[in-house]
Amino acid sequence: MQNQAPKRGKVISLRGRRAGLLAGAMALGIAGAFTAQTAIPFQQALAAPVDVQNAGPVDFTSVVKAVQPAVVSVRVKEEIQPQMMGFRGNGNGDSGNFEDFFNSLPKDSPLRRFFKGFGGQGQSEGNTPQRKHQYGMAQGSGFFITDDGYLVTNHHVIDHGTEFTVIDNDGKEYSAKLVGADKRTDLALLKVDSDKKFTYVKFADDAPQVGEWVVAIGNPFGLGGSVTAGIVSARGRDIGAGPYDDFIQIDAPVNRGNSGGPAFNMKGEVIGVNAAIYSPSGGNVGIAFAIPASTASDVIMDLEKGGKVVRGWLGVQIQPVTEDIAESLDLKDPHGALVSEVQDDSPAKAAGLETGDTILSVDGKSIKDPRELSRVIAAYDPDTDVKVSLWRNGKEKDVEVKLGRLKDTASADNPNGLVEPSNATLNELGLALTTAKEAGMEGDGVVIAEVDPDGPAADKLLNQGDRILEVAGTKVSTPEDVVKAVDVAKKDGRKAVLFRVERGDNTRFVALPMKKVG
Repeated sequence: MQNQAPKRGKVISLRGRRAGLLAGAMALGIAGAFTAQTAIPFQQALAAPVDVQNAGPVDFTSVVKAVQPAVVSVRVKEEIQPQMMGFRGNGNGDSGNFEDFFNSLPKDSPLRRFFKGFGGQGQSEGNTPQRKHQYGMAQGSGFFITDDGYLVTNHHVIDHGTEFTVIDNDGKEYSAKLVGADKRTDLALLKVDSDKKFTYVKFADDAPQVGEWVVAIGNPFGLGGSVTAGIVSARGRDIGAGPYDDFIQIDAPVNRGNSGGPAFNMKGEVIGVNAAIYSPSGGNVGIAFAIPASTASDVIMDLEKGGKVVRGWLGVQIQPVTEDIAESLDLKDPHGALVSEVQDDSPAKAAGLETGDTILSVDGKSIKDPRELSRVIAAYDPDTDVKVSLWRNGKEKDVEVKLGRLKDTASADNPNGLVEPSNATLNELGLALTTAKEAGMEGDGVVIAEVDPDGPAADKLLNQGDRILEVAGTKVSTPEDVVKAVDVAKKDGRKAVLFRVERGDNTRFVALPMKKVG
Protein backbone atom coordinates (compact mmCIF):
# COMPACT_ATOMS: atom_id res chain seq x y z
CA MET A 1 0.00 0.00 0.00
CA GLN A 2 1.42 3.41 -0.92
CA ASN A 3 1.65 6.11 1.70
CA GLN A 4 -0.99 8.83 1.16
CA ALA A 5 -0.76 12.44 2.26
CA PRO A 6 -3.49 13.59 4.71
CA LYS A 7 -6.40 15.58 3.27
CA ARG A 8 -6.24 19.37 3.43
CA GLY A 9 -8.93 19.66 6.10
CA LYS A 10 -7.05 17.34 8.48
CA VAL A 11 -3.57 18.90 8.33
CA ILE A 12 -2.56 19.99 11.83
CA SER A 13 -0.55 23.16 12.38
CA LEU A 14 2.39 23.22 14.77
CA ARG A 15 0.39 25.30 17.25
CA GLY A 16 -2.55 22.92 17.02
CA ARG A 17 -0.26 19.90 17.48
CA ARG A 18 1.27 21.42 20.61
CA ALA A 19 -2.20 22.10 21.96
CA GLY A 20 -3.27 18.54 21.21
CA LEU A 21 -0.22 17.09 22.94
CA LEU A 22 -0.77 19.32 25.98
CA ALA A 23 -4.40 18.29 26.13
CA GLY A 24 -3.39 14.65 25.86
CA ALA A 25 -0.94 15.05 28.74
CA MET A 26 -3.59 16.69 30.90
CA ALA A 27 -6.06 13.99 30.03
CA LEU A 28 -3.61 11.32 31.19
CA GLY A 29 -3.60 13.00 34.60
CA ILE A 30 -7.37 13.14 34.75
CA ALA A 31 -8.66 9.96 33.13
CA GLY A 32 -7.23 7.32 30.78
CA ALA A 33 -10.45 7.26 28.83
CA PHE A 34 -9.62 10.59 27.20
CA THR A 35 -6.25 9.43 25.85
CA ALA A 36 -7.55 7.81 22.67
CA GLN A 37 -9.66 10.85 21.79
CA THR A 38 -6.81 13.32 22.10
CA ALA A 39 -4.42 11.03 20.15
CA ILE A 40 -6.60 10.78 17.03
CA PRO A 41 -5.52 14.06 15.38
CA PHE A 42 -1.83 13.22 15.98
CA GLN A 43 -2.18 9.77 14.41
CA GLN A 44 -3.94 11.25 11.40
CA ALA A 45 -0.94 13.51 10.76
CA LEU A 46 1.51 10.58 10.47
CA ALA A 47 2.26 8.58 7.29
CA ALA A 48 0.63 5.17 7.01
CA PRO A 49 2.77 2.28 8.36
CA VAL A 50 4.03 -0.58 6.22
CA ASP A 51 1.14 -2.89 5.31
CA VAL A 52 2.17 -6.27 3.82
CA GLN A 53 -0.74 -7.94 2.03
CA ASN A 54 1.05 -11.02 0.66
CA ALA A 55 1.24 -14.10 2.85
CA GLY A 56 3.35 -17.21 2.43
CA PRO A 57 1.84 -20.41 1.04
CA VAL A 58 0.00 -22.71 3.39
CA ASP A 59 2.19 -25.48 2.02
CA PHE A 60 4.23 -26.36 -1.06
CA THR A 61 2.19 -29.36 -2.15
CA SER A 62 1.01 -28.04 -5.51
CA VAL A 63 4.51 -26.90 -6.54
CA VAL A 64 6.15 -30.16 -5.51
CA LYS A 65 3.54 -32.33 -7.25
CA ALA A 66 4.06 -30.43 -10.47
CA VAL A 67 7.86 -30.37 -10.63
CA GLN A 68 9.06 -33.44 -8.73
CA PRO A 69 8.72 -35.85 -11.70
CA ALA A 70 11.24 -33.71 -13.60
CA VAL A 71 13.95 -34.10 -10.93
CA VAL A 72 16.26 -37.10 -11.12
CA SER A 73 19.19 -38.72 -9.37
CA VAL A 74 22.43 -38.97 -11.33
CA ARG A 75 24.75 -41.90 -10.71
CA VAL A 76 28.25 -41.64 -12.14
CA LYS A 77 30.77 -44.44 -12.62
CA GLU A 78 34.22 -42.90 -12.43
CA GLU A 79 37.70 -44.29 -12.77
CA ILE A 80 39.84 -43.97 -9.68
CA GLN A 81 43.51 -43.18 -10.01
CA PRO A 82 45.24 -45.18 -7.26
CA GLN A 83 47.91 -43.27 -5.36
CA MET A 84 50.76 -44.68 -3.30
CA MET A 85 53.96 -43.50 -1.72
CA GLY A 86 56.73 -42.84 -4.21
CA PHE A 87 59.45 -44.43 -2.02
CA ARG A 88 62.05 -42.14 -3.58
CA GLY A 89 63.88 -41.63 -0.31
CA ASN A 90 63.08 -37.91 -0.13
CA GLY A 91 61.19 -38.27 3.11
CA ASN A 92 58.69 -35.52 2.30
CA GLY A 93 55.66 -37.70 1.75
CA ASP A 94 55.35 -37.04 -1.97
CA SER A 95 52.98 -39.51 -3.60
CA GLY A 96 52.92 -40.87 -7.12
CA ASN A 97 51.00 -43.42 -9.15
CA PHE A 98 51.95 -47.10 -9.35
CA GLU A 99 53.79 -46.85 -12.67
CA ASP A 100 56.07 -44.13 -11.30
CA PHE A 101 56.80 -46.21 -8.23
CA PHE A 102 57.52 -49.37 -10.24
CA ASN A 103 59.81 -47.59 -12.71
CA SER A 104 61.79 -46.05 -9.86
CA LEU A 105 62.84 -49.49 -8.59
CA PRO A 106 66.32 -50.77 -9.55
CA LYS A 107 66.19 -53.41 -12.29
CA ASP A 108 67.67 -56.03 -9.99
CA SER A 109 65.33 -55.20 -7.11
CA PRO A 110 63.33 -58.21 -5.77
CA LEU A 111 60.39 -55.82 -5.46
CA ARG A 112 60.10 -55.78 -9.26
CA ARG A 113 59.36 -59.51 -9.22
CA PHE A 114 56.91 -59.03 -6.36
CA PHE A 115 54.99 -56.25 -8.11
CA LYS A 116 55.34 -57.63 -11.64
CA GLY A 117 51.91 -59.19 -11.68
CA PHE A 118 50.18 -56.32 -9.89
CA GLY A 119 47.01 -55.55 -11.75
CA GLY A 120 47.71 -57.75 -14.78
CA GLN A 121 49.17 -60.94 -16.22
CA GLY A 122 51.80 -61.88 -18.77
CA GLN A 123 54.23 -59.08 -17.98
CA SER A 124 57.75 -59.53 -19.25
CA GLU A 125 60.64 -59.11 -16.85
CA GLY A 126 61.51 -55.45 -16.36
CA ASN A 127 58.34 -54.02 -17.94
CA THR A 128 55.92 -51.83 -16.05
CA PRO A 129 52.96 -54.00 -14.99
CA GLN A 130 49.56 -53.28 -16.42
CA ARG A 131 47.43 -51.58 -13.79
CA LYS A 132 43.89 -52.79 -13.29
CA HIS A 133 41.24 -50.15 -13.80
CA GLN A 134 39.50 -49.32 -10.55
CA TYR A 135 36.13 -47.64 -10.46
CA GLY A 136 34.08 -45.79 -7.91
CA MET A 137 30.55 -44.44 -7.84
CA ALA A 138 29.47 -40.83 -7.34
CA GLN A 139 25.96 -39.48 -6.98
CA GLY A 140 24.29 -36.17 -7.59
CA SER A 141 21.06 -34.66 -8.83
CA GLY A 142 19.70 -33.24 -12.05
CA PHE A 143 16.52 -32.17 -13.84
CA PHE A 144 14.99 -32.51 -17.29
CA ILE A 145 14.68 -29.37 -19.40
CA THR A 146 13.12 -31.04 -22.47
CA ASP A 147 10.65 -33.87 -22.92
CA ASP A 148 13.10 -35.79 -25.14
CA GLY A 149 15.64 -36.35 -22.36
CA TYR A 150 18.05 -33.42 -22.02
CA LEU A 151 18.90 -32.84 -18.37
CA VAL A 152 21.09 -30.44 -16.38
CA THR A 153 23.52 -31.24 -13.59
CA ASN A 154 26.86 -29.93 -12.25
CA HIS A 155 30.23 -30.36 -13.92
CA HIS A 156 31.74 -31.62 -10.67
CA VAL A 157 29.09 -34.37 -10.53
CA ILE A 158 30.07 -35.88 -13.88
CA ASP A 159 33.77 -34.99 -13.85
CA HIS A 160 35.96 -38.08 -14.52
CA GLY A 161 32.83 -40.11 -15.22
CA THR A 162 32.83 -42.97 -17.70
CA GLU A 163 29.19 -44.06 -17.41
CA PHE A 164 26.09 -42.09 -16.41
CA THR A 165 22.83 -43.47 -15.07
CA VAL A 166 19.70 -41.41 -14.45
CA ILE A 167 17.07 -42.57 -11.95
CA ASP A 168 13.67 -40.90 -12.19
CA ASN A 169 11.14 -40.24 -9.45
CA ASP A 170 9.58 -43.70 -9.96
CA GLY A 171 12.93 -45.44 -9.54
CA LYS A 172 13.35 -46.37 -13.19
CA GLU A 173 16.92 -46.23 -14.51
CA TYR A 174 18.10 -44.83 -17.84
CA SER A 175 21.53 -44.69 -19.43
CA ALA A 176 22.68 -41.21 -20.37
CA LYS A 177 25.49 -39.73 -22.41
CA LEU A 178 27.43 -36.55 -21.82
CA VAL A 179 26.57 -33.82 -24.33
CA GLY A 180 28.94 -31.21 -22.92
CA ALA A 181 30.24 -29.62 -19.75
CA ASP A 182 31.61 -26.25 -18.67
CA LYS A 183 34.03 -26.26 -15.75
CA ARG A 184 34.10 -22.47 -15.45
CA THR A 185 30.42 -22.34 -14.44
CA ASP A 186 30.19 -25.90 -13.04
CA LEU A 187 27.41 -26.95 -15.40
CA ALA A 188 26.90 -30.06 -17.53
CA LEU A 189 24.31 -31.37 -19.96
CA LEU A 190 23.33 -35.06 -20.24
CA LYS A 191 21.00 -36.77 -22.71
CA VAL A 192 18.81 -39.81 -22.12
CA ASP A 193 17.90 -41.70 -25.29
CA SER A 194 14.39 -43.02 -24.76
CA ASP A 195 11.00 -43.04 -26.46
CA LYS A 196 9.42 -41.82 -23.23
CA LYS A 197 8.22 -38.24 -22.99
CA PHE A 198 9.71 -36.85 -19.80
CA THR A 199 8.21 -34.24 -17.52
CA TYR A 200 10.45 -31.20 -17.73
CA VAL A 201 10.79 -27.75 -16.21
CA LYS A 202 11.91 -24.35 -17.46
CA PHE A 203 14.36 -21.73 -16.25
CA ALA A 204 12.84 -18.61 -14.72
CA ASP A 205 13.01 -15.46 -16.83
CA ASP A 206 13.07 -13.12 -13.84
CA ALA A 207 15.72 -13.03 -11.14
CA PRO A 208 14.45 -14.05 -7.68
CA GLN A 209 14.04 -11.47 -4.96
CA VAL A 210 15.68 -11.73 -1.58
CA GLY A 211 13.10 -13.13 0.83
CA GLU A 212 11.27 -15.10 -1.87
CA TRP A 213 10.24 -18.69 -1.14
CA VAL A 214 12.36 -21.41 -2.70
CA VAL A 215 11.99 -25.20 -2.88
CA ALA A 216 15.00 -27.48 -3.42
CA ILE A 217 14.58 -31.04 -4.67
CA GLY A 218 17.39 -33.55 -5.04
CA ASN A 219 19.23 -36.67 -4.00
CA PRO A 220 21.03 -35.90 -0.70
CA PHE A 221 23.02 -38.87 0.61
CA GLY A 222 21.30 -41.06 -1.99
CA LEU A 223 17.82 -40.20 -0.71
CA GLY A 224 16.24 -39.40 -4.06
CA GLY A 225 13.26 -37.07 -4.32
CA SER A 226 13.99 -35.22 -1.08
CA VAL A 227 12.19 -31.86 -0.80
CA THR A 228 13.29 -28.93 1.36
CA ALA A 229 12.12 -25.32 1.49
CA GLY A 230 13.47 -21.95 2.54
CA ILE A 231 13.99 -18.46 1.17
CA VAL A 232 16.41 -16.61 -1.05
CA SER A 233 18.92 -15.20 1.45
CA ALA A 234 21.07 -13.11 -0.90
CA ARG A 235 22.12 -12.65 -4.51
CA GLY A 236 25.37 -11.99 -6.33
CA ARG A 237 27.54 -14.06 -4.00
CA ASP A 238 31.18 -14.57 -4.94
CA ILE A 239 32.50 -17.70 -3.19
CA GLY A 240 35.71 -18.08 -5.18
CA ALA A 241 34.47 -21.08 -7.14
CA GLY A 242 35.28 -19.63 -10.56
CA PRO A 243 35.77 -16.50 -12.62
CA TYR A 244 32.05 -15.95 -13.16
CA ASP A 245 30.73 -16.37 -9.61
CA ASP A 246 27.27 -14.80 -9.22
CA PHE A 247 25.56 -17.26 -6.89
CA ILE A 248 22.12 -17.12 -5.34
CA GLN A 249 22.30 -17.87 -1.63
CA ILE A 250 19.42 -19.89 -0.20
CA ASP A 251 18.68 -21.29 3.25
CA ALA A 252 16.70 -24.32 2.07
CA PRO A 253 18.53 -27.36 3.53
CA VAL A 254 20.95 -28.66 0.89
CA ASN A 255 23.42 -31.48 1.49
CA ARG A 256 25.88 -33.68 -0.38
CA GLY A 257 24.09 -35.26 -3.30
CA ASN A 258 21.92 -32.20 -3.93
CA SER A 259 24.54 -30.91 -6.38
CA GLY A 260 23.03 -30.40 -9.81
CA GLY A 261 19.48 -30.33 -8.47
CA PRO A 262 17.06 -27.45 -9.06
CA ALA A 263 15.88 -24.66 -6.78
CA PHE A 264 12.30 -23.68 -7.67
CA ASN A 265 10.19 -20.57 -7.15
CA MET A 266 6.49 -20.79 -6.37
CA LYS A 267 5.66 -20.86 -10.07
CA GLY A 268 7.58 -24.11 -10.50
CA GLU A 269 10.35 -22.37 -12.43
CA VAL A 270 14.02 -23.12 -11.88
CA ILE A 271 15.69 -20.05 -10.35
CA GLY A 272 19.04 -21.80 -9.84
CA VAL A 273 21.09 -24.99 -9.98
CA ASN A 274 22.30 -26.07 -6.54
CA ALA A 275 26.09 -26.26 -6.64
CA ALA A 276 27.75 -25.67 -3.26
CA ILE A 277 27.21 -25.33 0.47
CA TYR A 278 29.06 -23.59 3.24
CA SER A 279 29.56 -25.99 6.10
CA PRO A 280 32.29 -26.43 8.71
CA SER A 281 31.02 -29.96 9.35
CA GLY A 282 30.10 -31.06 5.82
CA GLY A 283 26.37 -31.00 6.55
CA ASN A 284 23.68 -28.38 6.12
CA VAL A 285 23.97 -25.19 8.18
CA GLY A 286 21.46 -23.15 6.19
CA ILE A 287 23.87 -21.63 3.66
CA ALA A 288 23.69 -23.03 0.14
CA PHE A 289 24.59 -21.56 -3.25
CA ALA A 290 22.85 -21.98 -6.58
CA ILE A 291 23.98 -21.00 -10.09
CA PRO A 292 21.40 -18.44 -11.27
CA ALA A 293 19.01 -19.39 -14.05
CA SER A 294 20.23 -16.49 -16.20
CA THR A 295 23.72 -18.01 -16.27
CA ALA A 296 22.62 -21.63 -16.53
CA SER A 297 20.19 -21.10 -19.42
CA ASP A 298 22.83 -19.41 -21.61
CA VAL A 299 25.51 -22.01 -20.85
CA ILE A 300 23.18 -24.96 -21.38
CA MET A 301 22.03 -23.51 -24.69
CA ASP A 302 25.64 -23.39 -25.90
CA LEU A 303 26.32 -26.92 -24.66
CA GLU A 304 23.27 -28.23 -26.48
CA LYS A 305 24.38 -26.60 -29.73
CA GLY A 306 28.04 -27.55 -29.76
CA GLY A 307 29.00 -29.38 -26.59
CA LYS A 308 31.08 -26.46 -25.32
CA VAL A 309 30.76 -22.81 -24.38
CA VAL A 310 32.30 -20.14 -26.62
CA ARG A 311 33.17 -16.89 -24.85
CA GLY A 312 34.55 -13.52 -25.77
CA TRP A 313 38.13 -12.68 -24.79
CA LEU A 314 39.73 -9.33 -24.05
CA GLY A 315 43.22 -10.42 -23.01
CA VAL A 316 44.08 -8.54 -19.82
CA GLN A 317 45.04 -9.35 -16.26
CA ILE A 318 42.84 -7.30 -13.95
CA GLN A 319 42.46 -6.53 -10.26
CA PRO A 320 40.03 -4.59 -8.02
CA VAL A 321 40.22 -0.85 -7.57
CA THR A 322 40.60 -0.22 -3.84
CA GLU A 323 40.08 3.15 -2.18
CA ASP A 324 43.84 3.66 -2.03
CA ILE A 325 44.25 2.86 -5.72
CA ALA A 326 41.29 5.08 -6.68
CA GLU A 327 42.84 7.99 -4.79
CA SER A 328 46.20 7.46 -6.44
CA LEU A 329 44.51 7.47 -9.88
CA ASP A 330 42.29 10.52 -9.17
CA LEU A 331 39.17 8.37 -9.47
CA LYS A 332 36.22 9.67 -7.46
CA ASP A 333 34.91 6.23 -6.54
CA PRO A 334 36.66 2.85 -6.16
CA HIS A 335 35.04 0.96 -9.03
CA GLY A 336 36.01 -0.68 -12.29
CA ALA A 337 38.76 -3.15 -13.14
CA LEU A 338 42.42 -2.09 -13.09
CA VAL A 339 44.55 -3.54 -15.90
CA SER A 340 47.71 -4.97 -14.33
CA GLU A 341 48.97 -6.60 -17.53
CA VAL A 342 48.00 -6.57 -21.21
CA GLN A 343 48.65 -9.94 -22.81
CA ASP A 344 50.67 -10.12 -26.00
CA ASP A 345 48.79 -10.86 -29.23
CA SER A 346 45.49 -10.09 -27.51
CA PRO A 347 42.50 -7.98 -28.62
CA ALA A 348 43.29 -5.53 -25.82
CA LYS A 349 46.86 -5.11 -27.08
CA ALA A 350 45.67 -4.56 -30.65
CA ALA A 351 43.16 -1.94 -29.48
CA GLY A 352 45.78 0.01 -27.54
CA LEU A 353 44.86 -0.80 -23.95
CA GLU A 354 47.72 -0.18 -21.55
CA THR A 355 48.87 -1.37 -18.18
CA GLY A 356 47.43 0.99 -15.58
CA ASP A 357 44.17 1.62 -17.45
CA THR A 358 41.01 1.28 -15.38
CA ILE A 359 38.08 -0.20 -17.32
CA LEU A 360 34.89 1.60 -16.26
CA SER A 361 32.28 0.30 -18.69
CA VAL A 362 31.70 -1.91 -21.72
CA ASP A 363 29.12 -0.80 -24.29
CA GLY A 364 27.70 1.56 -21.67
CA LYS A 365 27.35 -1.12 -18.98
CA SER A 366 29.08 0.07 -15.83
CA ILE A 367 31.76 -2.26 -14.47
CA LYS A 368 31.77 -2.60 -10.68
CA ASP A 369 34.71 -4.95 -10.25
CA PRO A 370 36.93 -7.46 -12.12
CA ARG A 371 34.46 -10.34 -11.83
CA GLU A 372 31.73 -8.28 -13.42
CA LEU A 373 34.07 -7.41 -16.29
CA SER A 374 34.85 -11.12 -16.75
CA ARG A 375 31.15 -11.98 -16.90
CA VAL A 376 30.33 -9.13 -19.27
CA ILE A 377 33.13 -9.93 -21.73
CA ALA A 378 32.44 -13.67 -21.61
CA ALA A 379 28.81 -13.07 -22.57
CA TYR A 380 29.85 -11.67 -25.97
CA ASP A 381 30.55 -13.83 -28.99
CA PRO A 382 34.08 -13.78 -30.41
CA ASP A 383 34.72 -11.15 -33.12
CA THR A 384 32.21 -8.78 -31.53
CA ASP A 385 33.13 -5.08 -31.57
CA VAL A 386 32.65 -3.44 -28.17
CA LYS A 387 33.28 0.06 -26.82
CA VAL A 388 35.45 0.00 -23.71
CA SER A 389 35.43 3.15 -21.58
CA LEU A 390 38.53 3.48 -19.44
CA TRP A 391 40.35 5.86 -17.12
CA ARG A 392 43.87 6.85 -18.16
CA ASN A 393 46.07 9.66 -16.84
CA GLY A 394 43.20 11.32 -15.02
CA LYS A 395 40.85 11.34 -18.03
CA GLU A 396 38.14 9.09 -19.44
CA LYS A 397 38.80 7.55 -22.85
CA ASP A 398 36.82 5.29 -25.19
CA VAL A 399 38.48 2.44 -27.08
CA GLU A 400 36.94 0.15 -29.72
CA VAL A 401 37.93 -3.49 -29.20
CA LYS A 402 37.26 -6.49 -31.43
CA LEU A 403 36.99 -9.40 -28.99
CA GLY A 404 38.76 -12.70 -29.53
CA ARG A 405 37.88 -16.21 -28.42
CA LEU A 406 38.63 -17.31 -24.89
CA LYS A 407 40.79 -20.42 -24.60
CA ASP A 408 41.65 -22.45 -21.54
CA THR A 409 44.93 -21.08 -20.23
CA ALA A 410 46.85 -21.57 -17.03
CA SER A 411 49.53 -19.47 -15.42
CA ALA A 412 51.93 -20.60 -12.73
CA ASP A 413 52.84 -18.48 -9.75
CA ASN A 414 56.47 -19.35 -9.19
CA PRO A 415 57.91 -17.61 -6.13
CA ASN A 416 61.36 -16.10 -6.47
CA GLY A 417 64.26 -17.07 -4.27
CA LEU A 418 65.59 -15.11 -1.32
CA VAL A 419 67.70 -12.04 -2.01
CA GLU A 420 70.16 -10.01 -0.01
CA PRO A 421 69.15 -6.45 0.92
CA SER A 422 70.98 -3.38 -0.38
CA ASN A 423 71.44 0.02 1.21
CA ALA A 424 68.33 1.53 -0.36
CA THR A 425 65.58 1.12 2.23
CA LEU A 426 62.09 2.70 2.34
CA ASN A 427 61.40 2.49 6.08
CA GLU A 428 58.15 4.38 5.77
CA LEU A 429 56.69 1.72 3.49
CA GLY A 430 58.36 -1.19 5.24
CA LEU A 431 60.52 -2.16 2.27
CA ALA A 432 64.16 -2.92 1.58
CA LEU A 433 65.09 -2.97 -2.11
CA THR A 434 67.81 -4.24 -4.39
CA THR A 435 68.34 -4.57 -8.13
CA ALA A 436 67.35 -7.63 -10.13
CA LYS A 437 71.01 -8.22 -10.97
CA GLU A 438 72.04 -8.15 -7.31
CA ALA A 439 69.20 -10.53 -6.56
CA GLY A 440 70.50 -12.98 -9.17
CA MET A 441 67.41 -12.56 -11.33
CA GLU A 442 67.20 -12.08 -15.07
CA GLY A 443 65.97 -8.85 -16.61
CA ASP A 444 65.70 -5.33 -15.25
CA GLY A 445 63.74 -3.88 -12.41
CA VAL A 446 63.85 -3.54 -8.66
CA VAL A 447 63.42 -6.51 -6.34
CA ILE A 448 62.04 -6.47 -2.80
CA ALA A 449 64.82 -7.69 -0.52
CA GLU A 450 62.99 -7.46 2.79
CA VAL A 451 59.48 -6.70 4.01
CA ASP A 452 58.83 -5.29 7.47
CA PRO A 453 56.08 -7.56 8.90
CA ASP A 454 54.55 -4.56 10.68
CA GLY A 455 54.75 -2.18 7.72
CA PRO A 456 52.29 -1.08 4.99
CA ALA A 457 53.93 -3.35 2.39
CA ALA A 458 53.23 -6.42 4.50
CA ASP A 459 49.62 -5.28 4.95
CA LYS A 460 49.30 -5.24 1.17
CA LEU A 461 50.76 -8.78 0.94
CA LEU A 462 53.98 -7.83 -0.82
CA ASN A 463 56.63 -10.54 -0.51
CA GLN A 464 60.38 -10.81 -0.57
CA GLY A 465 61.39 -11.51 -4.18
CA ASP A 466 58.57 -9.54 -5.78
CA ARG A 467 59.79 -7.37 -8.66
CA ILE A 468 58.75 -3.68 -8.79
CA LEU A 469 58.22 -2.58 -12.39
CA GLU A 470 56.66 0.87 -11.99
CA VAL A 471 56.00 3.42 -9.27
CA ALA A 472 53.33 6.10 -9.81
CA GLY A 473 53.28 5.29 -13.52
CA THR A 474 57.06 5.64 -13.91
CA LYS A 475 59.24 2.67 -14.84
CA VAL A 476 61.98 1.93 -12.32
CA SER A 477 65.23 0.05 -12.71
CA THR A 478 67.09 0.90 -9.48
CA PRO A 479 66.09 1.35 -5.84
CA GLU A 480 66.98 5.03 -6.22
CA ASP A 481 64.34 5.34 -8.97
CA VAL A 482 61.76 4.00 -6.53
CA VAL A 483 62.78 6.48 -3.83
CA LYS A 484 62.62 9.38 -6.31
CA ALA A 485 59.14 8.37 -7.56
CA VAL A 486 57.84 8.01 -4.02
CA ASP A 487 59.20 11.45 -3.09
CA VAL A 488 57.44 13.02 -6.08
CA ALA A 489 54.16 11.38 -5.06
CA LYS A 490 54.57 12.72 -1.52
CA LYS A 491 55.25 16.27 -2.75
CA ASP A 492 52.15 16.06 -4.95
CA GLY A 493 50.12 15.37 -1.80
CA ARG A 494 49.22 11.79 -2.66
CA LYS A 495 47.73 9.75 0.14
CA ALA A 496 48.97 6.59 -1.57
CA VAL A 497 51.53 5.70 -4.22
CA LEU A 498 50.80 3.06 -6.84
CA PHE A 499 53.31 0.23 -7.33
CA ARG A 500 53.17 -2.20 -10.25
CA VAL A 501 54.53 -5.48 -8.96
CA GLU A 502 55.43 -8.74 -10.70
CA ARG A 503 55.37 -12.15 -9.03
CA GLY A 504 56.08 -15.17 -11.19
CA ASP A 505 53.97 -14.82 -14.35
CA ASN A 506 51.49 -12.42 -12.78
CA THR A 507 51.53 -8.66 -12.29
CA ARG A 508 49.30 -6.48 -10.15
CA PHE A 509 49.00 -2.95 -8.80
CA VAL A 510 49.41 -2.20 -5.10
CA ALA A 511 48.65 1.18 -3.51
CA LEU A 512 50.87 1.81 -0.50
CA PRO A 513 49.66 4.56 1.89
CA MET A 514 51.92 7.56 2.41
CA LYS A 515 52.49 9.78 5.41
CA LYS A 516 51.68 13.44 4.92
CA VAL A 517 54.57 15.79 4.28
CA GLY A 518 54.91 18.21 7.21
